[in-house]
Amino acid sequence: MRATLESTLVSVAAASPKPGQEQLRADLVAAGIPAGTLEVSVSRTPTGLDVDAIEAAAPSGRNCVVGQVRDGAVAVTVLPVLASGKCFVGDSR
Repeated sequence: MRATLESTLVSVAAASPKPGQEQLRADLVAAGIPAGTLEVSVSRTPTGLDVDAIEAAAPSGRNCVVGQVRDGAVAVTVLPVLASGKCFVGDSR
């Protein structure tokens, strides 16, 4: 899962240093990450501004693979799944 998420984020970031939420979701699902478990943060604030970074996460066993795109740079880490069974706290689609 980590390799898939990371390679997809690198490709997305190369095409767009500030990808949108729906495009990022579509690319990750196309890469094989199940849509039902994928979490992607918002790409615009409630006031319509671009966010500084967009994140995506998917559970992998008892862990979550979490990736971030910030100004075209990609970072990926593995964190424990939350008690809720999710990777993110708060709103995501």
